Amino acid sequence: MALVKFDKLKDSEVKNKIDRLTKQYANKTDYFVDKLAEGIAVIAAAFYPKEVIVRLSDFKTNEYANLIGGVDFEPYEENPMLGFRGASRYYSELYKDGFALECTAIKKVREKMGLTNLKVMVPFCRTVEEGKKVLTVMEENGLKRTENGPEVYTMIEIPSNVILAEEFAKIFDGFSIGSNDLTQLTLGIDRDSEIMGKLFDENDEAPKRMISMAIKSAKKSNIKIGLCGQAPSDFPSLQNFLFKKVLIVFPLILMRCYRVLKILIPLNNKKSLLDLKKVPARAKLLLWKLMFELS
Repeated sequence: MALVKFDKLKDSEVKNKIDRLTKQYANKTDYFVDKLAEGIAVIAAAFYPKEVIVRLSDFKTNEYANLIGGVDFEPYEENPMLGFRGASRYYSELYKDGFALECTAIKKVREKMGLTNLKVMVPFCRTVEEGKKVLTVMEENGLKRTENGPEVYTMIEIPSNVILAEEFAKIFDGFSIGSNDLTQLTLGIDRDSEIMGKLFDENDEAPKRMISMAIKSAKKSNIKIGLCGQAPSDFPSLQNFLFKKVLIVFPLILMRCYRVLKILIPLNNKKSLLDLKKVPARAKLLLWKLMFELS
């Protein structure tokens, strides 16, 4: 927002910093669009034509306030984790113009750079109606869910997402389970709390049941579902649990890749979950190397 409303910044030092960063741009917002588009394009191009999903911004108000110029535009909240974040920002007058820049960057990657393998994911969408509002704003900014437009997924990270998963499936093209937020909201624990942190456990039976419910609803709705979060890298038992549920799309922390492959390879022999023919060429050599070292 500091680029959108540059003239309203109060701190002259902050304005000088932004001037230096954007000195090659007549329109300061073009700086943000270009940098974001370039970053997204690097990933989308590396895996083209395989699909790549970009999650829209989900900073909290305190995190935005710590960015250059952010303090002038962010409200103070006692608990930003449960506040003005994710989907609720995109249609709000407080951030709508900033979200428009995100949409412009994604549109540039897909249309000007030709990386149509790029899909979009909406985080922290509390209600179905909120999802509809976000889709409307995206369409206003050139990202319409048509045959040639981007597929739009949403995160399943709030109990309401799980309870109403079949309703969310009617307006979105896919799901990704956010195990961190789903755990904290299921157990009623702020994962940033130093006092309560010891009780935060993604391997607890309650969030695992929520994950099971989400997968079941996704299958019933014939909609794609994956998992986003650190839990599969941390808990071998959870890896087994997810593979048994045939939830096979989730990111891995590279430092823990060995641990996950030890679980995946034996299961692959039985269920053919890992098809190296479909792995992008740049990742194939790494996977072969890891599998050889683990064999």
